[in-house]
Amino acid sequence: MPVSLLKPSLRAVACLAAALAVAGPTQARTLDTAHGEVEVPDAPERVVTLYEGALDASLTAGVMPVGAVTTRGGDDVARYLDAHLRDQRPAIVGVVREINLEAVVGERPDLILAGPHLPDAQYALLSKIAPTVVPDSPGLTPDAWKVEARQYGRALGRASAVNDAIAGVEARAAELREDLGDTEAGTANLVRWMPQGPLVMADRLFSSGLLAAVGLEVDAAGLIEGQGPHSDPLSLENLSSLRGDWLFLATLNEEGGEALAVAQASPAFARLPVVEAGRVVPVDGQLWTSASGPLAAEAILDDIEAALLP
Repeated sequence: MPVSLLKPSLRAVACLAAALAVAGPTQARTLDTAHGEVEVPDAPERVVTLYEGALDASLTAGVMPVGAVTTRGGDDVARYLDAHLRDQRPAIVGVVREINLEAVVGERPDLILAGPHLPDAQYALLSKIAPTVVPDSPGLTPDAWKVEARQYGRALGRASAVNDAIAGVEARAAELREDLGDTEAGTANLVRWMPQGPLVMADRLFSSGLLAAVGLEVDAAGLIEGQGPHSDPLSLENLSSLRGDWLFLATLNEEGGEALAVAQASPAFARLPVVEAGRVVPVDGQLWTSASGPLAAEAILDDIEAALLP
């Protein structure tokens, strides 16, 4: 089981002390982050990423991290990254919400890239191991991933590679929008199917922003309370209020897939207008509802293009 950052073991503390004792000087740059100015190495060689978007940005920049966390709903990094990992895979150092401190120390990082919602207490511990970058994110907005990825690129000393990748995503989305024109433009719903039921995803998400960029208006049908990323679990009757022209249907793992299969066999699901129209697009929930970054954006655009421009 991962060791909580808030309650590190005595062994982890000892390892941390040893790591600090042998740390040597290195050339550094100063970077503005959510925790103020942080000195980062000019050319980091051992990077640990503690957030899906940080791993994506690192691989975009051509940096293979030595450690990473599992994606939500899985026991490894997200499946869409398999093609970019070549013959190497980062060591797993925990899950997004619970990091194994001993595993992080064991990778001897010279740079840690964390997520935008890292608690202060966790940051205090991580920053004692290595310079830790928490991006100053705008929050739950469709373009937050661009802001975060650019900050990770600067931390890695490879800003131009990340900027070029983001520009490539924007250009491709614009081309798809032009190719679609008025023929396929319309509305879309994004739903993640969980064992406890379907969740309607908000229009402020990373993937929702990409749907909008190609010309599809993402609609949550008023089913999301407040500013959350998704609705509470819904019944099939609630789901019938979704009236999008397209339904992008995501599952995170095998359990979600099994629950969806049961629902699909029901008459209520078959009566959904979008099902009757044959416009249900199954997608990978690890990619569509947990990931972010330039590589994830390209993979989502692949799915959109395959569905709408076969």
